[in-house]
Amino acid sequence: MAALVRIPVGVVVERSKAASQWIDFTWQAVAVLPGAPDKAAWSVLREEPDRTSFYAGSAEILLHASDSPNYRDNLETGEPKLWVVLRRTGAEPPFNVLCVTADGWEAEGFTAAGDDIVEQVPMPDVIRQAVGAFVADHHIERPFYKRERKRPNLEAMGRRSRVDEDRE
Repeated sequence: MAALVRIPVGVVVERSKAASQWIDFTWQAVAVLPGAPDKAAWSVLREEPDRTSFYAGSAEILLHASDSPNYRDNLETGEPKLWVVLRRTGAEPPFNVLCVTADGWEAEGFTAAGDDIVEQVPMPDVIRQAVGAFVADHHIERPFYKRERKRPNLEAMGRRSRVDEDRE
């Protein structure tokens, strides 16, 4: 199903010196910027002795009507979040921005592979307003129906042995 709304965003990633003997750096998405900035992907934004911030690239938040309950739940937390998914490239630049989503369930799906970095970042107010407007326009409350289990047919479940058949 095609997305009804696309919100362009930019992703800021931070590389920090690791306190480990096995890796040199840790990577973390730290912010999502409204709109797609006019910067080249992996441009350095700020450099400090143990930390460097990069503009990692742009992405689109795709909003689907069927996911509106998840967006609504996210907004109702009081501090809505976005999830940024980074995938290793094995070359330079070290990651691709795979996805930015306002749906925590979608983000959880990217954790299954174990190789992607999935980070939660604060949702900017401009994006919060856009997601809120989308939910107001497209959310349909669906009642919950509890399914009733059918009673098992105990006679059909019983197994008959050959000895029982011979007696009849």
